[in-house]
Amino acid sequence: MNVSPPKSALNVSCEECPLLCSDSFRAFSQEELEFVSAFKRGELASSTGSSILLEGSNSPHLYTVLSGWGFRYKMLEDGRRQILNYIFPGDFVGLQNALHTEMQHSVEALSDMVFCVFERSRIYELYVKQPELGFDITWLAAREEQMLDEHLLSIGRRTAIERAAYLLAFLSDRAAAVGLFEKNSRIEPLTQQHVADTLGLSLVHTNKTLRKLCDNDTIAWHDSGFEIRDAEKLKEIAGWPGVSGLARPFL
Repeated sequence: MNVSPPKSALNVSCEECPLLCSDSFRAFSQEELEFVSAFKRGELASSTGSSILLEGSNSPHLYTVLSGWGFRYKMLEDGRRQILNYIFPGDFVGLQNALHTEMQHSVEALSDMVFCVFERSRIYELYVKQPELGFDITWLAAREEQMLDEHLLSIGRRTAIERAAYLLAFLSDRAAAVGLFEKNSRIEPLTQQHVADTLGLSLVHTNKTLRKLCDNDTIAWHDSGFEIRDAEKLKEIAGWPGVSGLARPFL
């Protein structure tokens, strides 16, 4: 199932949401669907490379990724960047600012993206009127923490080749679960610089590490991204079991 948006991507009703057609997400009750439809304020289209949220800024909105993908990151004053995690269709974006006065990270689009937009000021209404949806948001926040734990483990304890294998297997699993790419064996667009900024390695070290994965025929890289040739071997190298296939909630 491909969750690319229909051509009328800026006028997508909740009843026709392409994510509802995916087995990766739990179904909504009619009452929940009606509430979310009233809760939603529209869609936002972002082009490749654009910033959706900026560290230090305040945003009146929360977002659900409808299509495309991007990444969350933080910057040091000297321009060095650490990519924290990647966002895929169904992910909830901007919740952190609901608890703080300003964003503590930035979000950038890796591809053209479409977001469902919600008013941040109404988030408490959701918890009061639809506690099950409130629990879903809590679940999504806990899942994000779980992923960040795994990423931190990777940066802190995995070797360079194990880090690279983990990252590409992780992205491949997450993309395949939501049918993000026409060819699930390809991860694109993604550059070696993105990989380096995620793994905490220099670009030279990243290049050498990726060459090792190419040499054992687990991946191939192209100008636009990476081809996954043996996802199971990548997981074996990383010592990582993969993403759970259980249906998850989204808003």
